[in-house]
Amino acid sequence: MSIVHEEANRVQAAADALMQRLGAVRIASIRLGLVLGSGLKGFAAELTDTIEVPFCDVPHWPVPKVEGHGGALVIGHIGGATVACFTGRVHLYEGWSPSEVTRCVRTLRRLGVRDFLITNAAGGIGEDLSAGDLMAITDHINLTGCSPLIGPHDESFGPRFPDQSKVWDPHLRQLLLSCGSGLQQGVYAGLLGPTYETPAEVRMLKTLGADAVGMSTVHEAIALNAMGARLCGLSLISNLAAGISEQPLSHQEVMEEGRKAAVALTSLVSEFCRRLA
Repeated sequence: MSIVHEEANRVQAAADALMQRLGAVRIASIRLGLVLGSGLKGFAAELTDTIEVPFCDVPHWPVPKVEGHGGALVIGHIGGATVACFTGRVHLYEGWSPSEVTRCVRTLRRLGVRDFLITNAAGGIGEDLSAGDLMAITDHINLTGCSPLIGPHDESFGPRFPDQSKVWDPHLRQLLLSCGSGLQQGVYAGLLGPTYETPAEVRMLKTLGADAVGMSTVHEAIALNAMGARLCGLSLISNLAAGISEQPLSHQEVMEEGRKAAVALTSLVSEFCRRLA
């Protein structure tokens, strides 16, 4: 196996396995790929007529191990549309590579899924954001120091130097904004983690124009954009970032805000899927 095509071959093997298990008709019916962030995995229970495929059953797919993340691809119906829902994701801070972090979404894109909604839990930096808010992502800042496009280039993953002026599709975002009241908008900054940011780092991020900060999403966005997908993003503001909030930050707080946001997220995404369909 040539090093240039090694990762593409892994993605293709995963795509072939899903095609064999799910069938071409069900695969072709998928209208939206949905990635669920920390604390949001319960959304998958709202889908009907579901088929669940554990990550461990798909060749080469890494399995999430962080609390609050599930480990399955759930395909089902909501809002009149068929959705392929990842109940969790893996992160760089667990020791995975950028290629491994993006392998699942690349597989879905290889199978022909065009539109994706990527969600995450994030710390709020913007002055208008409060814990519990939902923020539509307008742009992102990749501060992880790496990219899924680093290394030998395989043209099946898109151009060597992809444009990123409109990674987050404005039409999908407007559709998302039309689905519920009180939805905020802002720029998401992706950092390596697993530590939360220091107050000085949060001040830096605010100066750079970030409204929310987290430890995921940016590599999925880079990889999918290069492959020609249309993206929209949604951050659950689970807490205010260090230096803004006087309380120590904790992962348990992220889980609790995810639980509280489940009803609002379900309503919003259901309406989004209805309008998308």
